[in-house]
Amino acid sequence: MTQNQSSGVIHQINISPGGVPKLPVDAARVTRLGIVGDGHDDKENHGGPLAALCLYSLEEIERLQAEGHPIAPGTTGENVTLAGMDWSAMTPGVRLALGDEVVIELTDYATPCRTIRNAFVNQEFVRISQKLHPGESRVYARILREGTIRLGDTAQIRAPDMF
Repeated sequence: MTQNQSSGVIHQINISPGGVPKLPVDAARVTRLGIVGDGHDDKENHGGPLAALCLYSLEEIERLQAEGHPIAPGTTGENVTLAGMDWSAMTPGVRLALGDEVVIELTDYATPCRTIRNAFVNQEFVRISQKLHPGESRVYARILREGTIRLGDTAQIRAPDMF
């Protein structure tokens, strides 16, 4: 897909009982607190209703791989890896429909922490810091409507009144 896309697909859904990497699953139930079966080692800085999901871009991951980083989907702790979206449009306040059921609202950029250091050359995990590299960060989201997401489901930007 080309850039400036308001829709894309769920390339990968990632979970773990805590820590990284998060590993792929074919489908997941999404509740107000995130994906059922997913956990966090650091509950003070991760998770909760305003950071129920962490999302990242397959194209950003591929670009980082081209720079030599050993990053792959799930290695930076994202729950949903999206493909085909214009990542520059993924800013706090944007609403997305994931599949036919789930609706989310992006809430903030995810601050990288040292637990993802092995996904980067020289453990430079700040490579995906919004402050240092605007537009290259993962994003957090809150859940507006619960449901199930599946691999290959459409992800689409929605107007605030469209859900």
